Amino acid sequence: MQIVRDWRDVPDALKGAAVAVGAFDGVHRGHQAVIAGARAAAERLGAPLGVVSFDPHPRRWFQPEAAPFRLMTPDQMAEALAPLGVEILYLLPFDAQMAGMSDADFAEQVLARGLGVRHAAVGFDFTFGKGRSGSPEALRTYGERLGFSVSVAERLDDADGLKLSSSAVREALKAGDMDRAAAILGRPFAIRGEVIHGDKRGRTIGVPTANIALGDYMRPAFGVYATRSRLADGRVVNGVASLGVRPMYALETPLLEVWLFDFDGDLYGQTVETELVAWLRGEESFDGLDALKTQIDADAAAARQILAS
Repeated sequence: MQIVRDWRDVPDALKGAAVAVGAFDGVHRGHQAVIAGARAAAERLGAPLGVVSFDPHPRRWFQPEAAPFRLMTPDQMAEALAPLGVEILYLLPFDAQMAGMSDADFAEQVLARGLGVRHAAVGFDFTFGKGRSGSPEALRTYGERLGFSVSVAERLDDADGLKLSSSAVREALKAGDMDRAAAILGRPFAIRGEVIHGDKRGRTIGVPTANIALGDYMRPAFGVYATRSRLADGRVVNGVASLGVRPMYALETPLLEVWLFDFDGDLYGQTVETELVAWLRGEESFDGLDALKTQIDADAAAARQILAS
């Protein structure tokens, strides 16, 4: 996959794709339906399959003080798109110029002139342009004038009639409902980050942990999780993790602390991706390290059982 990080001065060889357009945070099943529309057009037109997204997320631009909300990093997005056959990811800068564009200017300057798209696929609730003035119907009208076709993916619901959306994923994660989050995403929710130095208290009770800052990831329910971690060398290691502020020590910033089962190695400075497979319990305070160690052992046993099944 090739990644294009601007819409200005795009080489001709990277123009002319059939693209899906949207934020695509999570690349969940609803997003995948939009991308499927672009794929069908790419096959029909003999064009490359592309995705147009933005960095930073538009919500971060307009609400810089908002609580962390992302479901994935740009790198994770690219990796989730690759198996869908996406050949070009246009990860466009969402800056003052982009934020100030009208819907007509976005269609003409970015999609038509900048990227030279031959087809644009969007979701039924897609909006674009300053003030979210543009709609799928408006995009279709612009496309007729500018020379690209448009397809609109219908709303996709789960068995309970609830829309498959990034908001639904966040709601499930906040509730600790990892099965529902994974069902919408099509895979477990995963946090990727560099292993940093912590206070090393876990080592004193025989539970060394890999500590990962949450950055701009949304905060799932605080508590303890059964996990699977992919290490930098490709190994996948089961474990149990605490996500939160640790009531016994009152961390200022939430942290993901992962105890990797049957693992002995130095991971400091390495990038690790940890899937939160199942929520085991909420955060608790304990009367001393002995009580904490007893509970951690019980959590580890529960995690091993879940991950084995």
